Amino acid sequence: MFGQERYVLSRIEAPVQLDGVSNEPAWAGIEPLPVVQHAPMFGNPPKERTEILIAYDDAYLYVAGRLFMHDPTGVQSTSKKRDFMGGNSDWFGVILDTFNDKENAVGFFTTPAGLRLDVTVFNDAQGEEPVNVSWNTFWDVETVVNSDGWFTEIRIPFSSLRFQEVDGQIIMGLIAWRWIAASSEQIIFPAIPNKWGMWSAWKPSQAGEISLKGIRSRRPLYVVPYVLGGYEYLNELNDDETAYERSEEPAFEVGLDVKYGLTDNLTVDMTLNTDFAQVEADDQQVNLTRFSLFFPEKRLFFQERSSNFDFQLGGSQNLFYSRRIGIHDDQPVRILGGARIVGRVGPWDVGLMNMQTARTEEVVSENFGVLRLRRRVINPYTYVGGIATSRIGVDGQYNVTYGLDGIFRLYGDDYLKVHWAQCFDDSAKNEPFSLTPTRMSVNWERRTLEGFAYDLGYSRMGDDFEPGIGFLERDDVTRIGNRVLYGWVPGESSPLLRHDVFLQGFWVQRNSDKKTESAEIGPGWEFTTKSSSFGKIEAKMYYEDLTDTLEFSDDVHVPVGQYRFYGLKGFFHSPMGHTVYAMINVDAGSFYDGWRVTTNIMPTWSLSSDLELSGFYEYNRVSFSKRHQELTAHIARLRATWMLSIATSFSAFIQYNSAIDAVITNVRFRYNPREGNDLYVVYDEGFNANRYREDLVAPVTSNRTLLVKYSYTFQL
Repeated sequence: MFGQERYVLSRIEAPVQLDGVSNEPAWAGIEPLPVVQHAPMFGNPPKERTEILIAYDDAYLYVAGRLFMHDPTGVQSTSKKRDFMGGNSDWFGVILDTFNDKENAVGFFTTPAGLRLDVTVFNDAQGEEPVNVSWNTFWDVETVVNSDGWFTEIRIPFSSLRFQEVDGQIIMGLIAWRWIAASSEQIIFPAIPNKWGMWSAWKPSQAGEISLKGIRSRRPLYVVPYVLGGYEYLNELNDDETAYERSEEPAFEVGLDVKYGLTDNLTVDMTLNTDFAQVEADDQQVNLTRFSLFFPEKRLFFQERSSNFDFQLGGSQNLFYSRRIGIHDDQPVRILGGARIVGRVGPWDVGLMNMQTARTEEVVSENFGVLRLRRRVINPYTYVGGIATSRIGVDGQYNVTYGLDGIFRLYGDDYLKVHWAQCFDDSAKNEPFSLTPTRMSVNWERRTLEGFAYDLGYSRMGDDFEPGIGFLERDDVTRIGNRVLYGWVPGESSPLLRHDVFLQGFWVQRNSDKKTESAEIGPGWEFTTKSSSFGKIEAKMYYEDLTDTLEFSDDVHVPVGQYRFYGLKGFFHSPMGHTVYAMINVDAGSFYDGWRVTTNIMPTWSLSSDLELSGFYEYNRVSFSKRHQELTAHIARLRATWMLSIATSFSAFIQYNSAIDAVITNVRFRYNPREGNDLYVVYDEGFNANRYREDLVAPVTSNRTLLVKYSYTFQL
């Protein structure tokens, strides 16, 4: 069976008792997957005996890990929290490319504590963080730790997976791996080299293929009602700004989510009176750029196969940004209801969504629609597709966008990406045969960190290209840039796992006057060690042409003009397998007509699998001495997580932002005895750190909220 192009999974007839120890007769005769060392030395035999078994029956996919240790005291387990994802714990799990599309996948992982981590993988694990840990589904796991090591059994219902049957056969991609924190060793099937960086072991395009026959995905109906009660008050300035007025409101809400498998590979999610009270607060940030801040999506409803909706425009820019729905000026807007369909129809990947929001004092009731289609062509790694979005207000305002894109694997690790998109808005001229409402781009990328590689792109965006539910950094510009690099994977005697030197930069021209708006360029070096630390250092030259005043605060700004300045950036992450580790960033140098220093540190201390502490401190100093202006801003965060058990956790998240003189607290209690059954108690409070910053003395607290939310899943 092994050594062939495809591995035919064994069907088991005898029952499996899910207890972590794979000693039932059902496992007898199932050959372990052939594993090799992924890191620190790719291709070497594993230093620790590792047996990975995989099988299935009519209802479940089973994965067993027999994870032996010469010294069992070296087994590390630093958390019990659902969806914890840290390198200072031992790990085992699988990644399943259920549609075998070589680009998207789902992952199921556990630790010696038996926690559950389920993720989605997108964009073939390319980018800074190409996984989504907020996605959750139904599955079970049990683990045992003893004198031989640790052992686990994972059971995944086929009803939790979307897949496609062709000629009575289902083909999926499979990656299985084990992480040993104490030795920074990663053991993997199949033999995937680590030349693509830290996400090499997650790449669906490198997965081994497995074949299953005679199964069908059950299509249960999940009905999830919720009830929410609580109390909240807010202190706000009145319209005349002469006094603070306090508004109080008891909270009581009921709502409903419904999930149903329309087919084996297509799921519909419906929601009514959606509420996201349990979602953790966003990280506070200080903005020293000319762009809007980007915040990741954390709301569960938008998570499942969210990559189906992606239409990426470079970096965090996207034609569809789900936080445009139900959030306005950082404040929640009630979602009256909506539905989304994700999955596959024939050869097409499908994402369809429609949501309706309520009216507020600031915005009218709006309807948001998205349709995304993609299909594989030419070869298993090439896709073409399209997207259409709409944002329509009850007052007649509208914004409609469409886009066409393609990702073409040319040869080896070389990929060509192209896209074309246009926007039409009630306030614009809407000239479809003009470049004014248009964005187009072409990008050629060699996806590797070994040898010569590059990422070269060109894009042009017109003045009226403003997607109503997208996220953009600039408008009406032409951009050329990205980077070239040369990387090495040293031999066994080197302390480095891999490293590379690169030249990175871009040039942005305003289309209106054909002048350079921004440019930056500089060399750098990045590395990863075999002890699982990594870092980067780079020098930069910047050019900025400001046509409007750039304001950082009421008293600190940069005037209109042209500026050339220089800086040095550095990043280091200490060995992530240690129970205490830290990340450090430094960005310093000249800054427009002054100078700046930004540095931050984020330490994490896992005291045990029951208690974890992490902190964050950022110092920002900007000085324009010639204009007698300066800004000092501090961000501090403290997060504590106390895990009474796998099902019960208590977390506190406290933030301080000196730029807005506020302390923001978010305290959450969660009881999650099984997937879909959740009790949350959430307490939020905002404190004014400087009550005397204005002539009018501010109250001690700006807001306070106490909410209790309970949801229960009925499977019908």
